[in-house]
Amino acid sequence: MTFMSKVSVRYIVADVDAAIAFYTGRLGFQLEVHPAPGFARLSRASLLLLLNQPGAGGAGQAMPDGRAPAPGGWNRIQLEVDDLAATVAKLKGEGCRFRSEIVIGNGGRQIVVDDPSGNPIELFEPGSRSPREKPAQ
Repeated sequence: MTFMSKVSVRYIVADVDAAIAFYTGRLGFQLEVHPAPGFARLSRASLLLLLNQPGAGGAGQAMPDGRAPAPGGWNRIQLEVDDLAATVAKLKGEGCRFRSEIVIGNGGRQIVVDDPSGNPIELFEPGSRSPREKPAQ
């Protein structure tokens, strides 16, 4: 079995152009292709982000039982940042909507920001390694 070197995640968005502006302008993604109004492919490091509007292409089609793809939910991509507080301040200044304030967990600090369609993105700043953790080999 051969695995691809990039990971693809598909988000359903209400407006592909607004999503492109958000991800490229605020989160450092690059636009790879935008062949039609209802689809775009963006990249950041080894992550490919596929954006589909409902009804556009195969991924935007309704299921046989009538359920239609829609933005939102809690499954999310996680983007690691060097300075979470500075990133949050910048995004808040640009009018971005957050689901909470910064929370501190065992691995570091995080916050969830919504894209223009309500899809969550977790911004994560790793904490310092505890004495019990062993470095990856």
